[in-house]
Amino acid sequence: MAFPPQFLDEIRARVPLAGVIGRKVRLVKRGREYSGLCPFHNEKSPSFTVNEEKGFFHCFGCGAHGDVISFAMRNDGLSFPEAVERLAADAGLPVPETRPEDRQRAEQQSTLLGAMEAAAKFFEAELRTPRGKTARDYLIGRGLTGETAARFRLGYAPDTRNALKEALGKAGFDEALLIEGGLLIKPEDGGASYDRFRGRAMFPIADRRGRVIAFGGRVMGDGTPKYLNSPETPLFHKGRVLFGLAQAGEAIRKAGEVIVAEGYMDVIALAEAGVGQAVAPLGTALTEEQLALLWRLAPEPVLCFDGDGAGERAAQRAAERALPLLQPGCSLRFALLPAGEDPDSLVRKRGAQAFREIVGQALPLVEVLWRIETTGRPVDTPERRAGLRQRLRAQAARIAERTVQEDYRLEFDRRLEAAFGLPGRRAGYPPSTNRPGQGFRRGRGPWQPPFEVGGTAARQGMGDAAERQAELLLLIAVRHPLLAAHHLEELAKLTFGDAQLDKLRQSVIDHAAGRPDLDAEGLRHHLSREGYSDLLDTLTTKNKDQKFAQPEAPVEQAEEAFDHLVGLIRERGARTEAALAAERLMAEGTDEALARFQAAQQASLTGESRRRDMDERMDD
Repeated sequence: MAFPPQFLDEIRARVPLAGVIGRKVRLVKRGREYSGLCPFHNEKSPSFTVNEEKGFFHCFGCGAHGDVISFAMRNDGLSFPEAVERLAADAGLPVPETRPEDRQRAEQQSTLLGAMEAAAKFFEAELRTPRGKTARDYLIGRGLTGETAARFRLGYAPDTRNALKEALGKAGFDEALLIEGGLLIKPEDGGASYDRFRGRAMFPIADRRGRVIAFGGRVMGDGTPKYLNSPETPLFHKGRVLFGLAQAGEAIRKAGEVIVAEGYMDVIALAEAGVGQAVAPLGTALTEEQLALLWRLAPEPVLCFDGDGAGERAAQRAAERALPLLQPGCSLRFALLPAGEDPDSLVRKRGAQAFREIVGQALPLVEVLWRIETTGRPVDTPERRAGLRQRLRAQAARIAERTVQEDYRLEFDRRLEAAFGLPGRRAGYPPSTNRPGQGFRRGRGPWQPPFEVGGTAARQGMGDAAERQAELLLLIAVRHPLLAAHHLEELAKLTFGDAQLDKLRQSVIDHAAGRPDLDAEGLRHHLSREGYSDLLDTLTTKNKDQKFAQPEAPVEQAEEAFDHLVGLIRERGARTEAALAAERLMAEGTDEALARFQAAQQASLTGESRRRDMDERMDD
């Protein structure tokens, strides 16, 4: 039984390998891989690894190796067709009928790949000829080197009707095949077919394995359309493909991050500047399939939008498209560029570091949703505030996953409480310091509200204390790196509500790991190069009166304060968990929900005395 290669690729893309293997093997996350005891031979020490990003498992003990299909075959004793059919059912994919014509179609797709590869080589060669000078000048003018052009296999389609048709015809490719692959256009009036791409700089579009499946072309001159993509073909479905993914794979794995730009040149310009972890959709809003693919690459892809009205609208569409699909640990962040800039223009004018700083300050999805519902909308009457509350709850209700939906609802309630000084329904949740009405702000810097809402208690509530504790903890870690190195596990388990502080926490962890001889000057220098100079200066100024956070403070005093702060932050998290557990208990009323609530409540109460003690120390 033969299955189309693209159908098998779709199964591998949709079915999480670690999820399938995790049903049979207890897997432990170690860096970017999982490990466990091999299910195919007896062992006491784990030698079995699963690489979700690359899509394979491997045992260093017995040599077992394969993808999700071969694991199902070997572990469950299934034939190849049986394994494919079972995994297709898990992914919700209909199994194509394996009739003789389907087998012929699979063979034809393989031939189409050959035609696309031949076309890519033709366009690459044409870029180097006198006919390709206009395209070469264009690419050079955009700041690209020959190395980058070669890496992305950029080319040129001659401004004639039959150059590609004749070249591939001589190579033995059938005209009907080239039409089906979108390389030629066949007029409806029955006239002779002709090249689809003419007089354009060419951008090959590859699948995850690097095989060319389509093309994009930018016109040289004033013709229209400015950008032209291949049509949908048996190989190419634009809603399932991300431009540049084949080239970005290694950089994404190293950075643990994927950046989503808007166009070809953004991706290529970022790669030229050394930011290799960028990809782009193909001229349309992100689809569900592309979001699923992005979440396989990184838990929080950063969507980078041009600094104009269209970019803001694109951010809103992406936020609303992602909302029903959210899962625990999987979300989005949004980097909004200065007005009039896109990634290409920004890195050419201000360099890669300026772009990295903007990405480092990317907004979480919840913040974007808050701004969508509050931007430009008055909230100065009870009716308008009730309308805002209703809109926010409607947004949260669109999330299908129950725990994520509950957390969004609680977060929106926190923000409403902070903004309007309203009494909260749920005890234990600190109010946010965000204000409605702020809208999108392009570039860097904190937003300054055009009006004040809520009283002093709302503005200086527990959210301020949480931020202050996080700031002090990081300041101690930066000034006493040995403490950070000895307490990496405690730091790694914490999460800060402020995105910038949380990224600084992670940078401290990454640099301190494995450096037992790290000193304060070395750590500060590294963090400054990572773009944290301004933030560190701010922390120093704000906390200059805290003796235990100063460089000259005795290590014992600094460590005592460090331990207290870690406990306080954990206790705050326990109160948050208690509030969520209480919400679930009211909704479910089960013994299990009651047990969860009691455990969370006990953890919260245990930290109460520590919080009072530390608050007194911070106010001294």
